[in-house]
Amino acid sequence: MGSMMNSRSRPEAEVQFQSVKPPWHHSAMLRYCQCELISGRSMNFRILDDNSKEEVANLFTSVFSSSEGDQEGRLIGSLASALAARTDNQEIICIGAYADGAMIGAIFFTRLRFDEPIKAFMLAPVAVSTAHQGRGIGQALIRFGLEELKNRSTTLVVTYGDPAFYSKVGFRALSEDVIRAPLPLSMPEGWLGQPLSGEAIPIVKSRPACVQEFDDPAYW
Repeated sequence: MGSMMNSRSRPEAEVQFQSVKPPWHHSAMLRYCQCELISGRSMNFRILDDNSKEEVANLFTSVFSSSEGDQEGRLIGSLASALAARTDNQEIICIGAYADGAMIGAIFFTRLRFDEPIKAFMLAPVAVSTAHQGRGIGQALIRFGLEELKNRSTTLVVTYGDPAFYSKVGFRALSEDVIRAPLPLSMPEGWLGQPLSGEAIPIVKSRPACVQEFDDPAYW
């Protein structure tokens, strides 16, 4: 987002954030998953709390400054910092990927609230450290997050990004005739969704409310 959709032409940036360029984001471990990096080193995923704010903000600032420039790095770093400060594992969920004790990736899922009784979250932003890109870590992090939300009886997850990348983890084009975005979209083709209930995505007429950090046209 510098929208949510910067860098559509650069696969390594696609993992970092809903990155496709429109004119155009308790450190207590509540759940733990361990897997293996391609290099053979151990990696684990942790659901984080607001104690990880500085670590998360530094990761997003570094990743986006490297790929998109200092201005974008500050924008996304500020967004990540604001989200991390209010992470509560309910409205705002943050998951970190760690290797050798260091954070190498992070992802946010934030609640979308409709007038209708549907439990939905938005995936954004995502970052993988520059040194660890190209190893499937971003996709693994997303899959872990989706499984966590499925276990919480979530009906729907949406995102706003590069269809070529997010299709690899189950997202498909989502018409606003079915599910509207919280704010008007600059690039409707980047509006994507995935049902987690095993049923088709329901048609919902109301426009959802997003968390306050995303209630800004600059991200859409």
